[in-house]
Amino acid sequence: MKAILLEKLDQVLLALMPEIVKSLECDRCFLYVRDPQSRLGKAAFCYCRDSTIPDVTGSEWKPESTSIEQQDPMFAAALNCQPSIFVEDIETADAQVVNRLFEQQEFGHRALIHAHLCHKNQLWGVLQPCVFSQPRIWSESDRQFITAIAHLAKPLVIEYVQRHLSLIKGN
Repeated sequence: MKAILLEKLDQVLLALMPEIVKSLECDRCFLYVRDPQSRLGKAAFCYCRDSTIPDVTGSEWKPESTSIEQQDPMFAAALNCQPSIFVEDIETADAQVVNRLFEQQEFGHRALIHAHLCHKNQLWGVLQPCVFSQPRIWSESDRQFITAIAHLAKPLVIEYVQRHLSLIKGN
């Protein structure tokens, strides 16, 4: 029974990625999931508009870098459960908000949304739609859409993390 529920949960979260890409007319969306206690995480789901866009899906749970907060101010904001971040152009964004070099080397995108999935002051995931070739102005409707999707996805992500980690730990 647990395996069936886990499979359905995977299917729902996977199906969400292309819908976000289509709705926001962006190039890629991925969902990074993590356990707040162990700080194990992975990019569990990703959808790319076409094959020229890198797929960042990772199958293995990995410990987060101990220096990630210093390298990535957006991830530091997420860990502190600050509001989601909408970056129109990493080339011109405030350096206190975006580490341009880190974003270019790690992700290659030009504009992005860094939607924080927090519950009880703990970060469980980051939903990240992005655009590669040009800046993007995120409209008010884009902002409302991703805020609503993040709110709906949050309990699913928490369940996903808890179920997957219990399998890893053998519970």
